[in-house]
Amino acid sequence: MGEPDSTAAELATLRAQASRGDQDALDQLVELAGSRNDLDELRALAEAGSTDAVDLLVELAEERGDRAELQRLATAGSQDAADVLDELDS
Repeated sequence: MGEPDSTAAELATLRAQASRGDQDALDQLVELAGSRNDLDELRALAEAGSTDAVDLLVELAEERGDRAELQRLATAGSQDAADVLDELDS
């Protein structure tokens, strides 16, 4: 189910590096999760503080018309999600 270049071991290594503050590893994880549409991974990264993951979640939720996800993100503080919800309501 993962990217052809990304084995489970490689993802585990990236997650460990990201958890130690490695920004490059975090950026790679966000990019890989986005390319796989892995919402669970993106949510975990967003909850850990990745603004890039939040931005990607907003974008994917907007594409899907997922109001529940947008509302969850807006409630968590994403102004972009709140703006998208406002646009959808107008």
